[in-house]
Amino acid sequence: MRAYYFDNLPGDQRAPHYDRELPDIAILDKIGVLHWHIPVSTNGEYPEIDALSRERDYKNRDVITITKEGLGELYESKIKMFYEEHMHEDEEIRYILDGSGYFDVREHPTDTWIRIAVSAGDLIVLPAGIYHRFTLDEHNVIQAMRLFKDEPKDATTDTNPHRQHYLEAISVS
Repeated sequence: MRAYYFDNLPGDQRAPHYDRELPDIAILDKIGVLHWHIPVSTNGEYPEIDALSRERDYKNRDVITITKEGLGELYESKIKMFYEEHMHEDEEIRYILDGSGYFDVREHPTDTWIRIAVSAGDLIVLPAGIYHRFTLDEHNVIQAMRLFKDEPKDATTDTNPHRQHYLEAISVS
């Protein structure tokens, strides 16, 4: 995993869009983004993921693969949809099994985009209420395990109580 400031220049969202390094990776901690690197299993067993799931009360999981070949004609529209800024009422948890991509998160209070490059073995937890978006990188393939506390829920406005709770939580730290 590598995190840096997004350059906000026009162009392909799948390009790196590197502006400058974060002065301190602890900025992610401050805005509530958790991250680990857990090597991908070769036997299909994930004891570290299982332990984290028990600790954080993740009850459900699935695996999603995003490729041009797999999505066919829907590929471009799906990639654009994932890249729309949004937030959720629950944490967004992704463990990257193969491929690579980018999660962009809003730094608060500046609203500056931070780009987080993820690849195989990276696990990222975005807190409920944080504005974010996702895109593949220029390799156009990712496979990720999605973990959930319950069924996923979307939240879309600053007045959403989960967004307000998130803002209060990061203001305290």
